[in-house]
Amino acid sequence: MRGWGSVLPLVFVHGLIGPLADHRTLSLLRPATVVCPDLLGYGAETDAADITIEAQVDHVRAAVDRAAPDTRVHLVGHSVGGVIAMAFAHQYPNRVASVVNVEGNFNLGDAFWSAQLARMTPREAHDLLAADRADPARWLRDGGVEPTDENISSAAEALAHQPAGTLQAMAHAVVEFTGRSQYEPLLRKVFQDVPVHLVAGARSRAGWNLPEWALGAAASYTEIPHAGHMVMLEAPEAFGNLLLDLGQR
Repeated sequence: MRGWGSVLPLVFVHGLIGPLADHRTLSLLRPATVVCPDLLGYGAETDAADITIEAQVDHVRAAVDRAAPDTRVHLVGHSVGGVIAMAFAHQYPNRVASVVNVEGNFNLGDAFWSAQLARMTPREAHDLLAADRADPARWLRDGGVEPTDENISSAAEALAHQPAGTLQAMAHAVVEFTGRSQYEPLLRKVFQDVPVHLVAGARSRAGWNLPEWALGAAASYTEIPHAGHMVMLEAPEAFGNLLLDLGQR
């Protein structure tokens, strides 16, 4: 893999609660071109009506075409964003130089939170998000993240980045897509077609249903110490430095 300073951009695909990009990470990646699109239903895209994994792939493809026409990109997908990144690489392998999969869902076991959210009533989902928004420090502590002032600010931004309806729509989409019998063959094909780098937080690794075949087929596997599932929030500099290292391989 060529360095991030080459002509190939990085595209960050955020997870269920966005955005993924942290300024402390992005500052380490300069002068690389980094694209951080809001998925459908998020940020500036909250008017989206039809949220499926396929629709999100098409949406990311449009963002890639605008920012980096006629070139390949490195995809960085976190959690649910890892599902979208892998689906993108499967559909458009000629546009993907590599995938950095940060605890992306490999099966329904990884979608346990999405499954819980999908079963809630709209009112329950609304009340849950409202409670988290009212106390982002508690939300961080519940996730094992130290509630520093900067982390609280980042958490408040992430929780405000999407309405509860988007969370439920994405939860349904993830459960439906990763529950398909074709999902594992899709993943295996991506590992054959492009380099896939696997990244986990050391604290959350035990809860990631990462199959042995994926470990064996991966271009690399890294655990970030002292971090959990929200590695880009807990350890933004370590995450950025890891991406820099991967860019030199």
